[in-house]
Amino acid sequence: MPHVSTAIGRALGAGFAALAAVRRPHPIHPHGVQLHGSLRRTGCALATGVPWIDEADAAAVPVLARASRSAGLPAPLPDVIGLAVRFDGDDGPADLELASTGRGWPARFWLLMHRSPSRAHLGSLFPYRSPSGPVLLAARTRTPADLPTTPAAVGERLEAEPWRLQLLVARPRGAWHAFAELELTRGPGPLDPLVRFDAGRHPLPGTQQYEWALRARQPSYDRVQRTTRR
Repeated sequence: MPHVSTAIGRALGAGFAALAAVRRPHPIHPHGVQLHGSLRRTGCALATGVPWIDEADAAAVPVLARASRSAGLPAPLPDVIGLAVRFDGDDGPADLELASTGRGWPARFWLLMHRSPSRAHLGSLFPYRSPSGPVLLAARTRTPADLPTTPAAVGERLEAEPWRLQLLVARPRGAWHAFAELELTRGPGPLDPLVRFDAGRHPLPGTQQYEWALRARQPSYDRVQRTTRR
């Protein structure tokens, strides 16, 4: 597994760097919209051993987020939907990065395309290491049920009403359990300013990335950021 994940990481890193050379500043998820909002933890019926997931907290924390289309295909074609969320944890910024995947086993481990973010099950794809074993995180829309296709149109819609989502956790083969509520809106400012999210370097409180997952994903992040800083 270490050799396989390292080879995958190197290949992805080289591919993403090549894309970054011709499509800046985002070689993937090139079209997005910046959002702001809040996250409130509601507690979880699945005991993961991670207090940030398991325990409720009535105090909502502010978040910065970006909704995007992965390949940048023209609307109305479907695309892989991305959602990145950042908040301040006890040890610094914490990033959650999700993309549209299947909901059940084994489809939760592959990417699926959608037209509307409202229709997408947004999953972490890679599992997190918790004290009780591997867990996956995800988000699903509560309202509205008909967000438009393009990031610009999504931003315009979210100026008028919030995007409300539930955050979910599951064992790799298990049922999904809600543990938090996320509310996002579009405020004033540029549509899509450059903000770098990195779930590998900014872990969620009480969680860790598996070494094989870091080897597979981190080279692409590092190569892209070096390339786009030039």
